[in-house]
Amino acid sequence: MKIFYSLIVAAFTLSGCSLLYDKHVEWEYVEPENYPVLTAVGYAPIDEQSGSSASLKMLQAVKASKLDAYRELAEQVYGHKVNADQSLSNMLLENEQLQSSVQGVIRGAKVVRTYAVGENTYATELELDMQKVYDIYLSVAKPRRIKDVKYY
Repeated sequence: MKIFYSLIVAAFTLSGCSLLYDKHVEWEYVEPENYPVLTAVGYAPIDEQSGSSASLKMLQAVKASKLDAYRELAEQVYGHKVNADQSLSNMLLENEQLQSSVQGVIRGAKVVRTYAVGENTYATELELDMQKVYDIYLSVAKPRRIKDVKYY
């Protein structure tokens, strides 16, 4: 009988408290200490745009400069992917290629200013407040950390 009780005590000791207790985990949300404001400027030539009139070319340049500014913001937020390739023959460089790309989603950017630069270029300035991005992120992802654990 003493061996039977010893086996029961050993089983409870090896299994820990998981058979006897359950736990409740309380979470709290994590907020960054500071929020930077990113800025980007995009440029587009007016004369190079497709269109039959000067006003249509200007509108196309406005859109192109805005897209260029968004590309610059995406570079700042997500980084720039660079691929390079070189080939040698007889210790002479034959071919060298360099490709770069940017991919990402920018939410919450605000157009600060759109204006003509000189006679043939259009510029758009964008601003991305990371506080606003964080608020948008919270509405979707709800990041959290353990605040308290209660065993009972």
